[in-house]
Amino acid sequence: MDDIFGNGILVGRRSLDYLWAKAEATLTNIANVDTPGYKAKYVTFEDSYRAALEEASGNRAAVRRAVNGSMWQVHESKTESARLDGNNVLEDTEQTELTRTGIQYQYMLSSVNNTIARLSSVIKG
Repeated sequence: MDDIFGNGILVGRRSLDYLWAKAEATLTNIANVDTPGYKAKYVTFEDSYRAALEEASGNRAAVRRAVNGSMWQVHESKTESARLDGNNVLEDTEQTELTRTGIQYQYMLSSVNNTIARLSSVIKG
């Protein structure tokens, strides 16, 4: 079913999944700001995702495989803690990252919605 929409919506949907995972990790960090010994988590996907898409560019089937085969990674921050309890979460940094991720999510959602609207316009004639 995804194939009828092309790779644009597939890439957008996968990007939204990644950004959602990133927001969840950030929210978990904020929720654990007062947990002794807690180490901040972060999600990476942008660099490997971009590299996979660039390698597959020009080949529709290769792009689809690259998108479907890509996965995000959750890491634990190795940053030293300035706090005595060993927690290394910086709430201001996490709030900023959550805002940034929210803006990226809204932008990507708008992009997917615009693609669907264009397709709908073409179908309606």
